[in-house]
Amino acid sequence: MSILDSIMQQVAGSPDTVASLAEKVGIDPALAEKAIAALGASHVQEGDTVEMAAEQTGIDAGALSGIVSQLGGEGALGNIASQMQDNPALSGVMSMLDKDGDGSPLNDIAGMASGLFGRK
Repeated sequence: MSILDSIMQQVAGSPDTVASLAEKVGIDPALAEKAIAALGASHVQEGDTVEMAAEQTGIDAGALSGIVSQLGGEGALGNIASQMQDNPALSGVMSMLDKDGDGSPLNDIAGMASGLFGRK
């Protein structure tokens, strides 16, 4: 079980696992994991969470909105974002995603997501 799965299980209303969320939204589980990470990182910043995550990752805003909805809405996303920040192991994962060391993994996740869609 991944750390994100554990966090999601603690949030009322969210699907039990990243895989079940991905199935409900109709995307690959690896992309769902990156989307959740991007949404969590965007949620704590100023601005529209979905728009910011979509801008930074290249993942369709509609898909990201579907993920937020499946997670249980903005309140649940806030809980997930908080738990992501409080989890040292996940902080390490977020640091690993920040390949260019600029303090934000969002632009690096964008490169990974575009690779999944065949764009570079």
